[in-house]
Order: sequence, then structure tokens, then C-alpha cells
Amino acid sequence: MRRWLRMGGPVVEATAVLALMLDAAMGWPQSLYRRIGHPVGAFARIIAAMERRWNDHSRPEGERRIAGVVTVLILLSAVGGASYVLQNLCVAFAGAWAWPLIALLAWPGLAQRSLHEHVRPVAEALERQDLAGARAAVGMIVGRDTAALDETGVARAAIESLAESFCDGVVAPLFWLLLLGLPGLWAYKAINTADSMIGHREQRWRAYGWAAARSDDAMNLLPARLSGLLICLCGGGGWRILWRDAPKHASPNAGWPEAAMAGALGLRLAGPIAYDGVVLDKRWIGEGSRPAGAKDIRSGLGIYRAACLWLCLMAGGMAWAL
Repeated sequence: MRRWLRMGGPVVEATAVLALMLDAAMGWPQSLYRRIGHPVGAFARIIAAMERRWNDHSRPEGERRIAGVVTVLILLSAVGGASYVLQNLCVAFAGAWAWPLIALLAWPGLAQRSLHEHVRPVAEALERQDLAGARAAVGMIVGRDTAALDETGVARAAIESLAESFCDGVVAPLFWLLLLGLPGLWAYKAINTADSMIGHREQRWRAYGWAAARSDDAMNLLPARLSGLLICLCGGGGWRILWRDAPKHASPNAGWPEAAMAGALGLRLAGPIAYDGVVLDKRWIGEGSRPAGAKDIRSGLGIYRAACLWLCLMAGGMAWAL
């Protein structure tokens, strides 16, 4: 890690800019996915194997919580250690020109293009008045029940996922890349994957997934707030809703980008949501009585693209200034 910090200055920011540009231009190509998969898939297999072995409900809750802590520590050690070795090999091999190699290794950890390509089909299906297709498309990116969603519910779900995933898929990985290099980015992705798999409040996961959920909360603390600020900046407003409604979300972080997007678009988001047939009475975020639709998804995607561009410009500006 000291080598990464010693490289410092514009090299760090140039690495981030190149990784962002690669992701924006190509995403993670299907040809690569078919041949080598994706690192997050490997994380998921490791987490699933440890969960099957250690999340034994015959054991006391305290023991399962400790097992969850051990899972997180093993995950961080394995992923962070492997990333540290790869980063230092790049520096040893290429010296001052290691940054393009590190950017190539960081590239799969960003999800700008992937997120855009998953949200856009929802808008396209609604524009064709294909509600069944829109439900199927939004079901690919949200965990809630989608079979009974109307057009407004589908649009809200897509916009909420876009806002929250802007933090998880773009801002937070970039933040940790800039701060700690390749180990920071991939450690974040490993924890975020663990949170999505086991960091739930249901009885099965509550104890075992506690460490994953709290770790994810800590690692998203600053990126989530930066995400909200960027969305308001690029959306031309929403500041009042951001400050007022961000704390209404059950998550200490997800409310920031969601409230910012709600304010920028002039919509109400969140509200009652069904998961596995159980309706959760979540609080509303934002204000306004008009129903959300395909046009709002398109507007949200425009804000998202502008925010991603701002991130690239900020990193490039830092490199130029230094």
C-alpha cells in the first residue's frame, strides 16, 4: 500500500480516469464474461460456501454473529491481499507506468455502463406500453416483488435502483480506488457483495450477516453522501429534499442518493414495498403527486450520465492540477 501512496499525485487520479473511461466505453464485455466470468462472481461463491458451512441455525445467535465476523475478515484478507500483490507486481514490473495496468485491473470493479444498460430497457418497455416486459426488466435490478407493479411502481423501482446503485457501483468503488488503490476498490466490492447476499434483517441472516451489513454501511458512509451531492448538482436541484428526506430511509446511506434523485425529478420514491409477499411500510421520500413514468427514468439516466462525467472530470482535474 505504501507504494501506491508514494506514487501519489496525478498517477492515482490518472488510474481512476482510465478505469472510468474503459468502463464507460465497454462495460464488462459479454465475451470476457463468458470466458473468465467476473470477480464478483468469485466473491459470491466464496461467501455462499462459508454461509452454508457456518450459518447453522442450531448454533446460538452469538456464535453465528462471530462466524459472520470471521467470514468478513477472511473475505477482506483474501481479496485485499490478492489485490495488494497484483498492484505491487504492476509497480515492480512497470514502475511509474504501472498506472495503466492497475487501471485495467480496476476496470471490472466499476459499473457505469452496466447499470445504464440494465435501467434503460425498463424505460424502453414502458414506452412501448409493454408492462410485462417492463416488470421483467426491472426484476433484473431490484429485489422487491415486481409481478403486481403498475407502470408507476415499475418506474419508481427503476429510478430508486439507479440512484442507489450509482453509489454502490460507481462512486464508492472509485472512492476506495483513489484512497487505497486496487485493494481498496476490490475490498469494497467484496463487502458490498457480502451485504447483498447475507446482510439482511430476516431471521436467517440477522446474526450471521450483521458484520457484512455494518461493514458495508461504514464503507459507504462518505460515498453515499457524495453521490447525493452529485445527483443534486447534475439534476439542477433537489437540495431541500436531500437534507430533509435522506434520514427517512432504513439504510443510513441509501437515502442520500435516493432523496437527491427524488428531489431532482420532483417525484415521491420508496413508500410501501413488497418482498416475498410481505409488504413493508417504508416511508415516502420526496414529494409530488404526479405518477412516475418512462420519461422520469430517461431524466434520471440523464442525471446519472452527467454525474458519471463529473466524476471523470473531477479526477482528471485533480491529475492536471497536481
